[in-house]
Amino acid sequence: MIPFDTRRLPAARDVVAADGSDVRVLLSLGGGSMAHFELAPGQTSKAVTHCTVDEIWFVLSGRGEMWRAGSLQPESIETLEAGVCLTIPLGTRFQFRTIGSEPLCAVGVTMPPWPGDTEALAVDGKWRATVA
Repeated sequence: MIPFDTRRLPAARDVVAADGSDVRVLLSLGGGSMAHFELAPGQTSKAVTHCTVDEIWFVLSGRGEMWRAGSLQPESIETLEAGVCLTIPLGTRFQFRTIGSEPLCAVGVTMPPWPGDTEALAVDGKWRATVA
């Protein structure tokens, strides 16, 4: 039997993702995991692809854009704003950036659960990354 779990959004980031965004780890179960991502105003992430996970994002606040490119789908740039939900299927190359004076904040769910630091690989992106 799996016990109930509860967690409040941490005030400080837990880790910096391979793409350069701040990550606050939330919860996970056997089939997936959830985290909160934040990219500061005026920043552009590094472009990455995942090795083993599919991901779904739901934008909570801020504005931005996400570039996605896959081997079987045409390249696209989506507007990110509160209420937008999008998928990042396994193998998709993606990169995102903020627009405006607010941070871009989103919740992401990975399936299966996030396996660790070697999951995201750097790739060539659409824009020049500005994060360290």
